[in-house]
Amino acid sequence: MGAVTTNDTADETADDTAGAPTGDSAGRAERADRVPKQDRSRATRQRLLEAAVSCLAEHGWAGSTVSVVAERAGVSRGAAQHHFPTREDLFTAAVEYVAEERSTALRALFPDGAAGDRRAVVAALVDLYTGPLFRAALHLWVAASNEEQLRDRVTELEARVGRETHRIAVDLLAADESRPGVRETVQGVLDMARGLGLANLLTDDGARRERVVAQWAALLDETLGHRAED
Repeated sequence: MGAVTTNDTADETADDTAGAPTGDSAGRAERADRVPKQDRSRATRQRLLEAAVSCLAEHGWAGSTVSVVAERAGVSRGAAQHHFPTREDLFTAAVEYVAEERSTALRALFPDGAAGDRRAVVAALVDLYTGPLFRAALHLWVAASNEEQLRDRVTELEARVGRETHRIAVDLLAADESRPGVRETVQGVLDMARGLGLANLLTDDGARRERVVAQWAALLDETLGHRAED
């Protein structure tokens, strides 16, 4: 699939309006004239990324084409290819984008750094592995296991996201990884959270999840030590 090579201003204005419902085209074109080109391009890219994750979560890899994503984002296929020349570019970028957004949101829940309530931290980590992002990532992983052109990219992406999530967990749990076994304990929490996320794909067993979270928080306090009061 070739990328669109026309002038950026014309591309963003024409492609955005081409993908919109006919009745809204004139209004969107008029609004586009008032929005700086760079902002329009950024907004189009963000819509495509969010639409790609939603499509992947709902329809899986086989049902998520560039055309389907472009339609959902309200842009033309040409605009989608302008930002992401290949299907693989689009979906790996989409999962990474939303993962970064979720990581930022997780840190924002604990603005003062390491939280005093480890149960709250464990619950927040488990939440990372439920919902559309995890479902979308899972579809991408399954596709990568069968499609060679995806495998290396998704493996690299998973490693980056995994390292960042581990760093956040260490910070928020106030874990000292210089102590033997602490790193493995933190990784065990993340593996547990992923397992609960997989179970949640079929049934939403919130009560059981809360009990598991409470038990892991107690184990963490025992292993890592209770935090000293500030």
